[in-house]
Amino acid sequence: MPSKSAIAIRHVGFEDLGAFASVLEAFGYRTRYLDVGIDNLADSQGADLLIVLGGPVGAYEDDIYPFLSDEVEILRDRLAHSKPTLGICLGAQLMARALGARVYLGPAREIGFAPITLTAYGQASCLAPFAESPVLHWHGDTFDLPEGAALLASTSICANQAFSYGPNALAVQFHPESGGVGFERWLIGHAFELSVAKIDVPALRSMNASLSAALASRAHECLELWLKQLQV
Repeated sequence: MPSKSAIAIRHVGFEDLGAFASVLEAFGYRTRYLDVGIDNLADSQGADLLIVLGGPVGAYEDDIYPFLSDEVEILRDRLAHSKPTLGICLGAQLMARALGARVYLGPAREIGFAPITLTAYGQASCLAPFAESPVLHWHGDTFDLPEGAALLASTSICANQAFSYGPNALAVQFHPESGGVGFERWLIGHAFELSVAKIDVPALRSMNASLSAALASRAHECLELWLKQLQV
């Protein structure tokens, strides 16, 4: 089987593909990371699949982080041409912005494990494995639903948690890739945010340990479903 190329734009080293990595390999993708601030993001052009990962900056902070405008332009072009594109957390917010929607500070931080509520579209989507089960949330911002997008999931704090845009674009504000190794890196890398938010770190670590295997299984099923339905 000829291999396909997957590019993952990574904003911080510990927010990687997680449990998604092995699925991409199984589906024949050659995966490469482009690290913001180090690599040329234009190298993502031509990738069969683009994944934009999370990060602790606002999707609207171009004046502080100029690379964000580059990502938005890359995403705008891919979405206009219906190229397979997946955004996670910050990546989802950048996709919303690329589609003309507003990204802004949410009503409260969502950090930790909590369930999502799937819409009818969500129940029929690749997110179905996450129905009524806790997922990892780690964000303070949210977005308006872009015109032409289908809302897939919500929580009591943020109405817009995930959307699809045609058959080849998926934006997920929570972390469906959770369940891979390396969660301790998140606790270290986000130590200041966790302190400000008064999050019980040992409790969060313990919950991850108890949920990790199930989350990895759901992550695998989710990505497999999405990759199988791509129209390319």
